[in-house]
Amino acid sequence: MTQAAITIRPLQPEDRAEWAELWKAYLAFYETEKPQSQYDLTWSRLMMPNEDPHGLCAVDEAGRLVGIVHYIFHRSCWTEGPYCYLQDLYADPSVRGQGVGRALIEAVYAAADAKGTSYVYWLTQEFNTTARLLYDRVGNATPFIKYTR
Repeated sequence: MTQAAITIRPLQPEDRAEWAELWKAYLAFYETEKPQSQYDLTWSRLMMPNEDPHGLCAVDEAGRLVGIVHYIFHRSCWTEGPYCYLQDLYADPSVRGQGVGRALIEAVYAAADAKGTSYVYWLTQEFNTTARLLYDRVGNATPFIKYTR
């Protein structure tokens, strides 16, 4: 397994087209689609400084976006400081296994630490075995079961 030469940085306005392709692929993996209006809304939110959600990207040596992550800070009744929810994480299949996902997670950890959070968490589907191999190395699985309305 070769370590990819990548840079992690905040999403920038000029990243929109590449971000949209990566987010579309992420949503397709989870067998869902969103209308263009949701892409527009999410992008506008990601471009608001100091507002949730936040977005980071992984950029390869050629300047191509090869991964994205979105994360949200929120208050908790259990702690003084906020929690950090890592909402969306996606690495282009061409760079999987090269450290992109780990680098994006670690960048969220660093952002969470800078914000004074005591807790970073995320969800994945049980069948996402490839990603879970990484998640088991960088986080702790919990016994909680998710319910939705």
